[in-house]
This record gives sequence, C-alpha cells and structure tokens, in this order.
Amino acid sequence: MRIQRIRAYRVELPLHEGTYKWSGGKSVSVFDSTIVAVETDEGLVGHGEVCPLGPFYLPAYAAGARAGIAELGPHLIGEDPLQLGHLNQRMDAALQGHAYVKSAIDIACWDILGQATGQPVCILLGGRYGEDFVLYRAISQESPEAMARRVAGYRAEGYRRFQLKVGGEPLDDIERIRQVAAELKPGDRLVADANTGWLMHDALRVVRAVRDIDVYIEQPCKSYEECLTVRRHCDHPFVLDEVLDSMTPLLRGHADRAMDVVNIKISKFGGLTRARQARDLCVSLGIAMTIEDSWGGDITTAAIAHLAHSTPTDMLFTSTDFNSYVTVSTAEGAPQRQGGRMSASTAPGLGVTPRMDVLGKPVVVVE
Repeated sequence: MRIQRIRAYRVELPLHEGTYKWSGGKSVSVFDSTIVAVETDEGLVGHGEVCPLGPFYLPAYAAGARAGIAELGPHLIGEDPLQLGHLNQRMDAALQGHAYVKSAIDIACWDILGQATGQPVCILLGGRYGEDFVLYRAISQESPEAMARRVAGYRAEGYRRFQLKVGGEPLDDIERIRQVAAELKPGDRLVADANTGWLMHDALRVVRAVRDIDVYIEQPCKSYEECLTVRRHCDHPFVLDEVLDSMTPLLRGHADRAMDVVNIKISKFGGLTRARQARDLCVSLGIAMTIEDSWGGDITTAAIAHLAHSTPTDMLFTSTDFNSYVTVSTAEGAPQRQGGRMSASTAPGLGVTPRMDVLGKPVVVVE
C-alpha cells in the first residue's frame, strides 16, 4: 500500500458559547481547523485533523499547518502509510520541527492502519480500558461570579472535573478559585489553569492565598524553570502543559519532581505515534495524564478518544470532548459525551466518516 494523494480542507468551527477566553486577554470565537485526507493506491482513505489555538498561544497557527502540509506532502507520496515509525522519520527528515504540521497526517495514517487491519485505533494503541473514560469541562475566563455560575450547568451535563481559566490579575484569580471551589460537590475536581499567564511572583501569591483550597495548579508560568520554582513552594497537586512537547521535558520533569500530572496534546508531539510514546513513558514512570489536543472538532475528538481509551484507567486523569464545544459537525461516527464521559468508536480505524458537504473543496492537494 502506498500514499497516492493528500488533500487538506479548511473548516471554521464556531463556539456554542460565543467565545473562549483564557490568560492574557486571549480569546477566540471561531476555530480555524485543517482536516487532512490521506488517499492510498488500494482505495483506503484516512483522515486526521489539526486545530491550533492560535500563534499567540503556541508556536503553531492554522495557515502554517496548511502551508506545511503543502511543503511536506510531496515527500510522502509513494510511502507506505502502515509503516508509521518509518513515516515519521521521513516527515522529520523532510521538515525539521513543526510537529503540529505532521500531526494530522500521522493521525490519518493510523486511521488507515485501523481500516486495513479491521481494528479500532485504540486497540492498536494498546487496548481498550473499561467502558468509557472521564472528561473535564473548561470554564472560560470571566468574572469570578460568572465562572462560579457555570459550574452547576456543566455539572448538570455530567461533568465532575472543571478546568478554571485563570492567569489574570492575581487578586481576581484568587477570587475565581475561591468562588468556583465553593460550588463544588464531593467527588468534583478543580484545576486552576493559568496557561503560562502569571509572572512567578504573582503565581506564588496565588498559590499561597489558596493554600486551604483543594485545587490543582496548572502551568502557572511560561518557562519550565519558573514553573519548577512555583512547584517547590506549592502544596497543591501540580500540572505541566505548555512546556511539554517531547520526551526530553517529560524526563526532566520526572527527574526534578516538577509535576504530578501532565497534559499530552497530540499535535504538540506530532501525532498519535509520538503521543503514544509519551503516554507509555508516563505510564512507566507513574505520571497521571490528561489526554487532549490544542483544539479541534469531530476528528480530533475521535483521535483523543482512541488515545485516552487505550490509556490505563488509573493513569488517565481526564480527557476532553472538543466537538461538544463547537456548532459544526465535520464527521459522522465521532464519539459523543454521555454524562461527562466518553468512549472511543469500536469501528475500524478512527470510526469517523467526514461530511464532505461541510468540508467543501480542498485548499491543498498533493499528488
């Protein structure tokens, strides 16, 4: 089997709640997503998706994903999509860095592998743990009172884990954490995610001020070294996210005891192949994980679901259902939230069929 053609489609994904806000005044109302189709000479077609949150968040942006696919694609024509290790080496040789560009292609090839073997991707990634897995709900940054009011509504939808977007003015963030924590019920978990938004001295003020609250602190500062300093002055469980994009920072973080939980975003690692390697390393090291991505719709959610469902239950802190946040469905068969939990498809591959009327005409064609 050989790759015969690669197509990329641009799809806009508006949000149900109108806008999504996080640290530093960053916000987005419509996500710019890229869906990739990898076509083979044997008729199998795999699909993947990459949806950066924007160049102001991570070194990745939507137009860059499509430009990168146009640059990388010619080097992959004629390659065997089933040989995923070799394919990733080929992508790395043809394009240095830019992991997010490679992610949708890698995911699409896992979709092909699943179809070719008649297996769901989660089985190929390590097996299926349990009937489903737990999800979190992100609470967009607003006033403390507005964020606290969101909790009851999200809990009614089945969520029990809440990711509170902080990283603003420290006194406001302290109040956000306190007011949201006051709305929690037994069994709920709260994560205060600063998304790199605090300076170190402000982060230290916040963690000291909420020492009596049962809350996880996530990625308070921009650099690893700053986060490590905060961690060493913090009594709370600690989560690292934005600084983790390969095995090296994971190993360093474990050696430094820098975190209790890590977030593995598929596109930051370059796709399911490398994200699975990171997942398996964390399992071996005993580090709990949130399995997710930067953002996306139905196909990204399907990829997340397969990686999350193939993760040992006790090692999976939580995961996410991005397709429930947006108003546009891009594929049939995508997993759907059921009472704050989700499961991966049991169909071969990712188990999704793109809605071509939504995708429209490709913006990149490589053959």
